[in-house]
Amino acid sequence: MLLHRYCLMISTAAFLLCPVHLALAQETKVTPLAAKPLSGFSGGEKEGAMLLVEYPPGASSAQHRHDAHVFVYVIQGSVVMQVKGGPELTLKAGETFYENPDDVHVVSRNASATEPAKFIAFFVKSKGAPAVTPVK
Repeated sequence: MLLHRYCLMISTAAFLLCPVHLALAQETKVTPLAAKPLSGFSGGEKEGAMLLVEYPPGASSAQHRHDAHVFVYVIQGSVVMQVKGGPELTLKAGETFYENPDDVHVVSRNASATEPAKFIAFFVKSKGAPAVTPVK
């Protein structure tokens, strides 16, 4: 009887902790929303691209650059952003952030360890260029 009760307690604990492990294992999700060639720019063909970025609680991105003009609009939660040489900023839903093509994005993370965050990123970039380039 004691062994049965012990097994039941362990099974219950494993069941209750399983969602925690699933939440910790979540990855940042990036969904392309639109891309459109843009005319009238000098220096080669340009395109506008829009991405939805979803950070699970506590998620972050490694240092990177975009080689693009990037406009960010936070739609849910809050995110922390910083470009090299600039201040670290915490943005809430409804706030914006801008990166120029020369910026290195040194901080990009969900400000919360318990709530998800989402933002829209709109890029003006060279047509066909990657949206993100890792920085080593």
